[in-house]
Amino acid sequence: MDSKQPPSAHQPHRSEQKRPGPSPWLPLMHLLIVLSLFCFLGYFEWQRIETDNQNLPLLTRFFLYVNIDTTPYFLLLLLSPFCWWIRPSIHFRFFSRMIRPRLSQEWVRGRQTDKRIDLFAIALSLLLAATSFAMSFWTAAHTVNQELHLTLGDLPPAYHDEYSYLFQARTFLQGQTWFPSQPEAPELFDQVHVLNEGKMASRYFPGTGLWLAPFVTWGYPYLAHWLAGAVITFFIFWSGRELSGNGVGVLAGLIVALSPGMAIFSNLLLAHHPTLVGLSFFLYFFLRMQRTRSFRDALLAGAGLTFGMLCRPMTAAGFALPFGIWLGVECARRALRKKNHQPSGSSTEKSVVPLITGLAIPLACGLIGLFFYNQSITGSGWKMPYQLYTDIYTPRHVYGFDNVVRGEQKLGPKVLKNYDKWAENLTPALAARNVQNRLLASLQWTLGLVPLTLAGLLFVITECRRGSRWWLIFASIITLHVVHIPYWYDGIMHWHYVFETGPLWALLFARVTQTLFRIWSELERPLMSWLWSAMILTASATNLIAIPPLWTVSKLEIVINNVAFSRLKHFQFQQMIQHHPQIRQPALILITHDPSDRHIDYVINDPPLNAPILTGRYRPDQHNPAQLQTLFPDRTLYLFDAAGNRLSRWNGSSWEPL
Repeated sequence: MDSKQPPSAHQPHRSEQKRPGPSPWLPLMHLLIVLSLFCFLGYFEWQRIETDNQNLPLLTRFFLYVNIDTTPYFLLLLLSPFCWWIRPSIHFRFFSRMIRPRLSQEWVRGRQTDKRIDLFAIALSLLLAATSFAMSFWTAAHTVNQELHLTLGDLPPAYHDEYSYLFQARTFLQGQTWFPSQPEAPELFDQVHVLNEGKMASRYFPGTGLWLAPFVTWGYPYLAHWLAGAVITFFIFWSGRELSGNGVGVLAGLIVALSPGMAIFSNLLLAHHPTLVGLSFFLYFFLRMQRTRSFRDALLAGAGLTFGMLCRPMTAAGFALPFGIWLGVECARRALRKKNHQPSGSSTEKSVVPLITGLAIPLACGLIGLFFYNQSITGSGWKMPYQLYTDIYTPRHVYGFDNVVRGEQKLGPKVLKNYDKWAENLTPALAARNVQNRLLASLQWTLGLVPLTLAGLLFVITECRRGSRWWLIFASIITLHVVHIPYWYDGIMHWHYVFETGPLWALLFARVTQTLFRIWSELERPLMSWLWSAMILTASATNLIAIPPLWTVSKLEIVINNVAFSRLKHFQFQQMIQHHPQIRQPALILITHDPSDRHIDYVINDPPLNAPILTGRYRPDQHNPAQLQTLFPDRTLYLFDAAGNRLSRWNGSSWEPL
């Protein structure tokens, strides 16, 4: 009779099967990790104490000048022996019975198998998205000038790139990809990161301008990036859920929502947030596609990757490379099975052709669209505006090693000399330093240097024997760094070229947390989970708030003040030209920039160069004031000396100070 029973009759349910007991080596591994971390953090703490005032007592010196990247974690580390040996019996019935099961991977797999909607997950994802949006708003509400009661959100953009993206968005809103250059004196209106060769157009790829355009119409461009942050957080939750359950998704989404780096970049009109919208969309649907083998999921994943590509192609390529390799391996495996006439009956053995087709269709459409976009601006579908701008205006900034040496062989008459000379020649030594800076900054601005370094090491240790999809996340971080090695600049805040690794680090950290909590539960060490949770709270506290006298400023406040410095300069200039009582409109304000401050450039105009006040470059060797007055007879000429902060008016024969 037993032989007639189904196999399941002999086997307990998977959840009822006994898992193998914890390895006897785990306590020793814990000890080695704690000792290594103690030596690492202890070295930096000792160096800090030794450099402080030696006349003060040791404990006073320890707590007087806290290093928020190391000191809080060193203190938590000192508690680890007590948390290991003290084993209280702590039970929260509501959490254990109602919440914990819903956070598990088994809960998610059950919902997926039964094809039931997980309202709990939907509520969590929306709550996390709202948290991200609120975080962006809170960042913008930080006061940066007490005297004028100005917040960060009251100020204009800070970076050249932001104005270029706004130029692009406003161009698109006119139904065009470019505007004609000023015919008589086009070089007068050379704007950083804007092509001006008969056609005025942003040098950048069109995705960011398309994302910004509706919000520019409404007059609230920053809302575009606040919304982007919420969308990113939403899909990071669902990606974590797809990989390892609701618990991983919640923690990863929360880290992204509260990340100081994400918060400040959501208030910068750069390409990174729109890029991450596409890439997080791609990530979720690609992971889902791996499970469902669905053409629809492949199509949606391809659409996300395409949008990311239309914002930052190199970033999209680096992010997606490991996933492309996975698909290539699947194709090879399929071909080998076909060659060996092996059956492929299971769902995981379905043909990969629909997947490739689904991914390829939107990518092909995006590339075709990009071809025609390039052609409309540069005259060739193969020549990108980005490449043309570099060739003409900033040849030393070219991608690759020996960029300065190669760029100096192509110097032309239109090079922006001061900005172009900013570039350093990329050597292997500089490339290695850049990789180090980018890696450290990405850890620091995502959650914290110590938590993410520890998570990275523990991920390799705990996942090394598993062939899980988590290695795609880890590999994506590596490839994003690799594709940006051949560029001389490490980036805004030392990491913006690898900014998109932030959510990936959040996912890895959440995965490691899940693994550690399971191990500590098996070892009956509940306080270790509490200690790890305290580390997460400590990281968030040092990132977002000041706790005097331990630390008087948070990481977020530090970077807000850095960004506000440039924004205040632009604000003061714009206030001057708009409200100065002696500026008569229409006006043309010529700018002599401060050579010691190459990152502040006031030549910023909206298309199509017909505003009441225009700004231009003062180049008397090309056009003297009398000639310019002839070219612009309806406009009053003014000269602004940025270094001396002086404004003058052309009276027909000389510059008259105001």
